[in-house]
Amino acid sequence: MTLTQLEYVVKIADTKSMNKAAAELFVSQPALSGAIKDLEKEIHTELFIRTNRGIVITTEGEEFLSYARQMLELNKLIEERYAGNKQAKKKFSVSMQHYSFAVEAFIDLAKEFAIGEFELAVHETKTHEVIDNVKNYRSDLGILYLNEFNEKVMQKIFSESELEFVPLFECGISVYLSKGHPLASQDKIKFEELADYPCLSFEQGDKNSFYFAEEVLSTLEYRQIIKADDRATMLNLMVGLNGYTLCSGIICEDLNGGNYVSVPLDTQDKMNIGYLKRKNIPLGILGEKYVEILKRYGDQSA
Repeated sequence: MTLTQLEYVVKIADTKSMNKAAAELFVSQPALSGAIKDLEKEIHTELFIRTNRGIVITTEGEEFLSYARQMLELNKLIEERYAGNKQAKKKFSVSMQHYSFAVEAFIDLAKEFAIGEFELAVHETKTHEVIDNVKNYRSDLGILYLNEFNEKVMQKIFSESELEFVPLFECGISVYLSKGHPLASQDKIKFEELADYPCLSFEQGDKNSFYFAEEVLSTLEYRQIIKADDRATMLNLMVGLNGYTLCSGIICEDLNGGNYVSVPLDTQDKMNIGYLKRKNIPLGILGEKYVEILKRYGDQSA
């Protein structure tokens, strides 16, 4: 078994076509098919089923694919750290719930490595997509939160996906609203005081479970709820409708502007913000640096 064969397996799985995989790998289709047959014979396992509609990966193939991706990821990390190629382009991708501090940390990372070559990607998206992106190697890290309500279910999902959650910092819950909101000048806000204002929530699509909600205390009763898909729309709703959302309280005025405030919610509930990574796969250089920057923002919540 060789790394080249593992690369072939991953490419075929991604393209779901032997011809497309061969073209992207710059090898002939017969050579690619022969390499896969040799591998299947060696490991006594059928990885793919060839059909008129393309390639279908077997159940055993799915399991093998997860190990193949891990091996290729480890090989990439070894080359990045020890190959000594200073000109190699560094790559890093992160998926996150809608946290402005996580975006600002990403900006800090890009600025720090601005003089070198890199390829970075940031995905501010739905909770289940954060998990899927890390699981399927589209992102190196995923930024999300756990609390007393969702932790047991989420940890089960992480474990089944061969992922692990690493805590970064714990913080209280704050109400995020515009400076013009009638409650904006208070030192603390009681939950009952929010009853006359719309609660703003990020849409989670088909996976619209309470456990996937980006906002803590999602199981409480809200008289008015407005769902939105992006942070810019959420901020506009805060101004136009005196809406609010519940969050970590870490404000990034450079990104959101100075028209918003974070007021502590009068509750003992906490949220634990951390990052999601693949089990047994160490962070790359950029991943380690990004986590280091995130911890600085966590210090603001202490």
